[in-house]
Amino acid sequence: MQDAYLQILRQYWGYNDFRGIQRQIIESIGAGHDTLGLMPTGGGKSITFQVPAMAKEGICIVITPLIALMKDQVVHLRQRGIRAASLHIGMSHEQIVTTLDNAVYGAYKFLYISPERLQSELFQQKLHHMNVNYICVDEAHCISQWGYDFRPSYLEIKKIRKLLPNIPVLALTATATKDVVKDIQMQLEFKNECVFRMSFERPNLSYIIQEDYIKTEALYRLLKTTTGSTIIYTRSRKNCKDLCEYLKQNGFYATYYHAGLSDIEKSERQKRWQEDEIRIMVATNAFGMGIDKPDVRLVIHMELPDSLEAYYQEAGRGGRDGLPAKAILFYSERDKTQLKKRIAESYPDKDFIRTVYEHICFYYQIALGFGKGVRKEFNIGDFCYNFRHYPVQVHSALNILMKCGYVEYTDADEGASRVLFTLKREELYLLNEQDKESDVIIRTMLRLYTGLFIDYAYIDEALIAHQSGLTSLEVYNKLKEMNKKRILHYIPKKSIPHVSFTTERIDKDRLHIPYEVYEKRKEQYTTRINAVIDFLEKDETCRNKTLLEYFNEEVKDDCGQCDVCLNKTPHEYTEEEYNKVKNNLLNQIHEKGEVIPFHLDYMEIDRKLAGIILHDLSEEDEIKANENLMISLTPKGLKKYFKE
Repeated sequence: MQDAYLQILRQYWGYNDFRGIQRQIIESIGAGHDTLGLMPTGGGKSITFQVPAMAKEGICIVITPLIALMKDQVVHLRQRGIRAASLHIGMSHEQIVTTLDNAVYGAYKFLYISPERLQSELFQQKLHHMNVNYICVDEAHCISQWGYDFRPSYLEIKKIRKLLPNIPVLALTATATKDVVKDIQMQLEFKNECVFRMSFERPNLSYIIQEDYIKTEALYRLLKTTTGSTIIYTRSRKNCKDLCEYLKQNGFYATYYHAGLSDIEKSERQKRWQEDEIRIMVATNAFGMGIDKPDVRLVIHMELPDSLEAYYQEAGRGGRDGLPAKAILFYSERDKTQLKKRIAESYPDKDFIRTVYEHICFYYQIALGFGKGVRKEFNIGDFCYNFRHYPVQVHSALNILMKCGYVEYTDADEGASRVLFTLKREELYLLNEQDKESDVIIRTMLRLYTGLFIDYAYIDEALIAHQSGLTSLEVYNKLKEMNKKRILHYIPKKSIPHVSFTTERIDKDRLHIPYEVYEKRKEQYTTRINAVIDFLEKDETCRNKTLLEYFNEEVKDDCGQCDVCLNKTPHEYTEEEYNKVKNNLLNQIHEKGEVIPFHLDYMEIDRKLAGIILHDLSEEDEIKANENLMISLTPKGLKKYFKE
């Protein structure tokens, strides 16, 4: 079977061999063991479930929280000749039924689904008839109540395990502390403990902490003196937009990305950045999981993250091609004060939580003893205006009430785009001034969806674009144009927060907020905040060491390239030292043909100097990285150093 796995890898992905712990994970899940894989960003997680699923009869159910990511992976699999599908918002009922029926009949090797859809009665009925070989849980830290990104919808996975008791589960994550590792296995009901951990060390990534009170000026100086694709993280949507405008006014090619943009806008901006039309992406943490751009040279944080897990994952989007990259964090003393304030904001006083519960009941006129099962759209701005609350604290109170079991609160419940024709069918056919693109969009929608003249129908702009031969942005703009002409009413997809009451309303004084939900969680959150501050203030310890110790990984040597190491050691090298290390690296690259930078022999050479040399060789176009993240000599490099 080992040879079969390697044959599949070479046939479909074109890699010569597995790397890191990929083979160990594949062999474990292939042998039927529940398995947890801890792999840093860029570690090749998808290979670990795709290869064994290809080697076995049946379909692999892949649970992932991001619609954009599942669509992207489905496209990539199909390009390799592998049958795959996904279930996501925007699909009509008929499309969902057809996809599930095809999965039952064995038409797919992979079915991607969001955790929210697992509780669908239709999905569970169809699941009984599918020949499932594995269940893969991506971003598995989301199931842990002690993790930094807990999502209640992930708890639905337990129910699927009960429906498929003999099917092994592969859980994958890029960030997990010791406690979270234990909790993931418990929540997913692993039959036996089974964990494979890849080193979280990123030898090509320099962690730089820079204290500066005027951050925009520091950012301007940095961007002027560096090159390459860049991500800049900021916490708020307003800061995101304002910083992007500042950069554009100062001559930089930049765009911005946050959760408030439409799907079309997100997709278009991400595409332009990934294709290097735009150098800089200014973003909130909504921009992250599934970003597959290997040549990001700079990842900059303008504010402090509230956990080292989040920081590691975001910083880790730099240098995925193995070539040198920098993760730079700007901060001031005020930032540390603001970070500590987040503890009180995230865990407001218990009496305040009870008051918010009571006010929500007033807001929706829910009487005592009633309300169970009621689900309402929640306009947090309007609610806060009416009851004189601050949105951040209300958001936190709702999350705690949800964990106590009184309500369900979703602040990112994606409502798919909707369309209703305002003209009658016969009037539509009489339109003479319609342009060609609008006409093809109308015909495509009438073919794909039913009831468009009677009620709003959920649509998927990407599907319409695919069927009509246009781009998603062209479809979006044409629908907006037809909306203005009153041909149809178009409501683009947006995030709509909802509140659902899971119990009858009780008196606020009877609300029980358990120790595990409040005090223990507050203590854990405080620990994460303090770890970030500790990371900043440990200015005598290598940043890489501090970060890896947090993830329970020991490392003996300093990285030689973070701000602490650079301040401790002189960075001048003699020409003899530089050339000795350079020749060593060039000989290794030449001998191997193609090699992942991490696999170069750093033991016998100065690693810090090696990073400088790889950067220099890349800048001079003497080495390059391919789409598989392997570096090799360019024709220029071969000719210069090896006379070939």
